Amino acid sequence: MRIAILSQGPQLYSTRRLVEAAVARGHEVKVINPLKCYMNINMTKPSIHMAGKDLGHFDAVIPRVGASVTFYGSAVLRQLEMMGVYSVNSSIGIARSRDKLRSMQLLSRKGIGLPITGFANKPSDIPDLIDMVGGAPLVVKLLEGTQGIGVVLAETRKAAESVLEAFMGLKANIMVQEYIAEAQGADIRCFVLGDKVIAAMKRQAKPGEFRSNLHRGGG
Repeated sequence: MRIAILSQGPQLYSTRRLVEAAVARGHEVKVINPLKCYMNINMTKPSIHMAGKDLGHFDAVIPRVGASVTFYGSAVLRQLEMMGVYSVNSSIGIARSRDKLRSMQLLSRKGIGLPITGFANKPSDIPDLIDMVGGAPLVVKLLEGTQGIGVVLAETRKAAESVLEAFMGLKANIMVQEYIAEAQGADIRCFVLGDKVIAAMKRQAKPGEFRSNLHRGGG
């Protein structure tokens, strides 16, 4: 098969390992920076170009679209999908996963247990919003933050009010969640295929940290 890997970093370990694994199985692989692509959108023969050349046909694409380029990266992926290329992760799935609020609403609709979550956009709603999630301590999250960036633990009601007012003053889109103290800085990530969990891993935050993200020192 001819496989495209959408990635800005061909030197990244994860990207290199994907290339190595695909080549070892006899596939042809091309790493493509989505920001260097431009598209011809038409009914009969949609195409993607880079540096003046048509990239041609691919059988499959592995998207490694960074959070900072979600909009343009998803557009390139949608173009590949229009061209009949199979994608390991769909453009719709990536867009949904990058919006924490939308993800929560989708999971809630499917009956999956979640921390109590609140969302508002006016400072006058803050007192009720804090009560809604059970009061302090609570967690404030930017909707499009990744790797633990934009996640704040407000340990007192006063701190929560200050943080929420600051974010709202900056016109940032945020949500508020109850703090699950019994987790003790740990979380479990599950890989689901269809209706079955096929793999899982536990991440533990470093001492003094409540975020278990690897980029924040979790392991």
